[in-house]
Amino acid sequence: MASGESQVQGSLSERELQVIELVAAGLTNQEIAEKLEISKRTVDNHISNILTKTETDNRVALVRWALQWGKVCIDNVNCCPLPDYKNGNGTSP
Repeated sequence: MASGESQVQGSLSERELQVIELVAAGLTNQEIAEKLEISKRTVDNHISNILTKTETDNRVALVRWALQWGKVCIDNVNCCPLPDYKNGNGTSP
């Protein structure tokens, strides 16, 4: 499943990652549009594309996906970098 996640991560644009972060913060599509200074229709399109790319069915599933893969941090939960065990030292890069 990690390889599938890395394919998704590579296919998400910076803007889509911003939208995911704002969805996780609880903003509506209209509020996201205002914050990013884009139209609500553009936000709707981003959300639709993100749901397709992450194979999630709704905003709740998307936020769960984003938390699972470390794409968002909510109230200092899930914010710490994971140890880098590949280098054998157990520390972050």
